[in-house]
Amino acid sequence: MKAILKKRMGIGFGIVGLLAVVYFSLPYYARQALIHWMPVIDDVETFYRDTVRHDVGNVWRWAEAEGYNRFQLSGKDAAYLDSLHTVAFLVVRGDSILFESYRDGWNNMLTSNLYSATKTIVGLLVGVALDEGKIHSLDDKVSRYIPGYNKGMQADVTLRDLLTMSGGMAWDEAYASLFSVTTHGYYGNDLYELVTGLEVEERPGIRFSYRSGETQLLAFVLEAATGKTLSGYAEEKLWKPMQAERDAYWLLDKKGGDEKAFCCFHTTARDAARFGKLMLHRGEWNGNQIVSRKYMDEMLRPASYLKDQWGKDSLSYYGMQVWLMPYRGEVVPCMRGMLGQYIYALPAEDAVVVRLGRKRHDVYDGPFTVDMTRYLDIAMRILAD
Repeated sequence: MKAILKKRMGIGFGIVGLLAVVYFSLPYYARQALIHWMPVIDDVETFYRDTVRHDVGNVWRWAEAEGYNRFQLSGKDAAYLDSLHTVAFLVVRGDSILFESYRDGWNNMLTSNLYSATKTIVGLLVGVALDEGKIHSLDDKVSRYIPGYNKGMQADVTLRDLLTMSGGMAWDEAYASLFSVTTHGYYGNDLYELVTGLEVEERPGIRFSYRSGETQLLAFVLEAATGKTLSGYAEEKLWKPMQAERDAYWLLDKKGGDEKAFCCFHTTARDAARFGKLMLHRGEWNGNQIVSRKYMDEMLRPASYLKDQWGKDSLSYYGMQVWLMPYRGEVVPCMRGMLGQYIYALPAEDAVVVRLGRKRHDVYDGPFTVDMTRYLDIAMRILAD
């Protein structure tokens, strides 16, 4: 019996040793992915980060509407919010919060990773840099700012191509694969080398294809053009001018490293709503034109000269780092993150809707998941009350 037990223990130790060898032979990003497994919205302590500071002496707060939280969600709507693990649902009209619901232990002071909704922030910062003359033209080649980005078709890629996700980068937008480039980007510590080293595999400026790496490359262009970190530029040109209520955070690939521009801006639901207001008013914030109207008009207009992601039709649902969602006869600009982080601007209602949560629906209607429409339907019932 002792011999059998000893043999089993030996086998067990052997398996553990083999697994350890396999684990430590994996690249850094894959080891990190195995430790943390799937991305979560409250990952602010998981990574190094930069603080995007608000101006404590110049804070503007949303008012509470006269009918604040008077609306009662139906049992069906409340169950739907809970079914996808919604943590915050916010409806703003004008400058007042009409409805605000926090669920699953969340509150108005907790920050959530906005995931890919962050891409729109990068798009806004490009507009600021263009307005300031730091960027000469959206038709500049990337190599004007990053000289080493000139191998093969890299040399043909323009800033406009990156803004409209038509840069042709060899980026695999796979979230569940341990060895995908997206996993590498999120968990890795070498973003600059990763993104600038990827080939361009498709002729740029022809077809829209959602690629997170193109936003990341755009961020490196911004840093080269402005001489500032992405967090520092966002703090100076967006966060403080938007009179944010709280500090935000931008996750980095390593200590003192590069911002994960394609995914990882952390903020509260109330401060996230500011981006909706900025889109709604075409770059103007309480009398201050933060981003030029000219740039915002192009940003919020479909890049219809491109083919859509299926290569069939003219692109109708994406502008420059922002989604354009058809809803009840109007076009709704939308910031959109992988776990259902949505910030909508509804022009006809002078309203902003924010939904933050831990999960999105997996069923698509064209380029949009079906939950995106459902949240707008709930918001419209609140606005109509």
